[in-house]
Amino acid sequence: MTVRSKEDDLIGTRLRILTWNIWWRFGPWQERRPAITATLKKHDADVIALQEVWGDETTNLARELADEMGYHHVFAPSMEISGLGLGNALLSRWPIKQHDSTSLYGKKETGEGRVAIFAEIEGPHGSIPAFCTHLNWKFEHSHIRQRQVSDLARFVDSKRPWNFPPIVCGDFNADPASDEIRMLKGLTTCPVEGLSFHDAWSVAGGTGPGVTWDNANPYVAVELEPDRRIDYIFVGWPQDRGTGHIVDCKVVGNKPLDDVWPSDHHGVLAELRY
Repeated sequence: MTVRSKEDDLIGTRLRILTWNIWWRFGPWQERRPAITATLKKHDADVIALQEVWGDETTNLARELADEMGYHHVFAPSMEISGLGLGNALLSRWPIKQHDSTSLYGKKETGEGRVAIFAEIEGPHGSIPAFCTHLNWKFEHSHIRQRQVSDLARFVDSKRPWNFPPIVCGDFNADPASDEIRMLKGLTTCPVEGLSFHDAWSVAGGTGPGVTWDNANPYVAVELEPDRRIDYIFVGWPQDRGTGHIVDCKVVGNKPLDDVWPSDHHGVLAELRY
């Protein structure tokens, strides 16, 4: 008699998630634009979360990228810079059934408008609840980011029920040991009781530091800041047959293409059971 192991029952198919801060229109924008597109196409993620996406009254970069790649998208601006919007976007290989956005704490206090966006994606194996956000950037704004994480967690919780664990992506501008990240991982008081997440890099990223703000990148080096891991893919706890279990994670967009760095941030790519 053959005894089935627990591993035999785990889902074998994968969902690829990519998050990336693409640096608005800063730096050598015209040269960076094709490098961003090439990087996204190379990694061929099913769901893409983007931060610092520019937009105006007629279009936004998320729409342009989605059209080029044959994807669906949602975009929500959070603030304005020099007459152009800056916000977050979700791109999906599959149709988006519904979407929503919410403002996060801190605009009145700091002048930085921040939002979180949500998309329910109609994938081939069931709906996927995906979220994207970008928190305040200053080192001394941990107290602001903690309030923003609380708003984010309540927003995620408001989208229940789900059969696939929620995926929360973004530039959190916070180190893994910070209180705001620990809140999401359930290592200190959770903003919403019973809602906590696995950090994809911690689960499946290997032994390296996984830095995404990296002085090897000349756009970063001029800021005179230390290397940091501040970009994340968080996933709720795995469900039946390992649904949502993180099986791989790596840093991407961390090399120049034809001598052009696509962004000041590196991206993060994760694979989940789906």
